[in-house]
Amino acid sequence: MIVTLYTREGCCLCDEAREILIRARARHGFDLTECDIEADEALLRAYMERIPVVEIDGTEAFELVIDESDLERTLARVEQA
Repeated sequence: MIVTLYTREGCCLCDEAREILIRARARHGFDLTECDIEADEALLRAYMERIPVVEIDGTEAFELVIDESDLERTLARVEQA
């Protein structure tokens, strides 16, 4: 399973999301990739007002606020699929 965090420097919500994802990775063992939206103009336009955005295996699962309980349930569903 691959989890991608779309983020940018100085984003408090992104920092919180990263911490939640790191804790979840310890339990679920997924690959975590971070993508700085400021590195690409198209990503900046797409995600500027929505970050942090979390994708799980290429599907957007969360934006702005990541609830840890919801994340755990979503990861468990993906693992079972």
